Amino acid sequence: MAGLFDLGGRVAVVTGGNGGIGLGMAQALAEAGAAVAIWGRDADKNQAAAGRLAAAGAAVEAFSCDVADPRAVQAAFAATLARFGRVDGVFANAGVGGGGRHSFLERDAAEWRRLLAINLDGVVTVFQCAARHMAERAAAGDAFGRLVATSSVASLLGAARNEHYGASKGALNALVRALAVELARYGITANAILPGWIESEMTAGLMSNEKFVANTLPRIPLRRYGRPADFGGIAVFLMSEASAYMTGQVTVIDGGYTIA
Repeated sequence: MAGLFDLGGRVAVVTGGNGGIGLGMAQALAEAGAAVAIWGRDADKNQAAAGRLAAAGAAVEAFSCDVADPRAVQAAFAATLARFGRVDGVFANAGVGGGGRHSFLERDAAEWRRLLAINLDGVVTVFQCAARHMAERAAAGDAFGRLVATSSVASLLGAARNEHYGASKGALNALVRALAVELARYGITANAILPGWIESEMTAGLMSNEKFVANTLPRIPLRRYGRPADFGGIAVFLMSEASAYMTGQVTVIDGGYTIA
């Protein structure tokens, strides 16, 4: 069984891999033997994350990339190929929160488009670059690919003042299902991970709010918020041979929040 989860020789890209859930996934992938390319906008955070993985003996490289910029994505992908020679899996994790500052009645088109440019369009661009590369490899007899999007339970539940965020994540669920069908012929699987309330920089403000904690924590059967390390196992599974027959799925990891 251990061999099913051995990622030796595989290369994974983790966008937004310099912190939070992305770093939790990147670290687990590296520990399982994969080479890891961390993509992020903050160069200092990128280097700190890469240093953390390298200190543990991982083959890792960090690349500055804003996924909302197609040219930056193409450049980062080319640089990753130049460094590692191939890409076997992409974890499209980079994203921004909705903030909850404005109601739907006040939301302007610019704010809507800014969020979707990162949370949805950025994933599409990253996946397209990766899928083209993976399809080319399949044509040469090397059929293997893993596309994994970080969605959210906000795609399942009503999130007031965050309809733009929920819409972006709901679109990712539909995207992976479509790609699962279209790209299966190339040995490529496509799946989404749906986190619940997770401790990270994005949620730090909320989790320091006593009213928020009082309203949400009792609804989580496991009685704690998620941590980045909670996403390491699913990342390794989805990257590995163990998940070869799993595609088009949206997997909720929320401590039971959505069923309570």
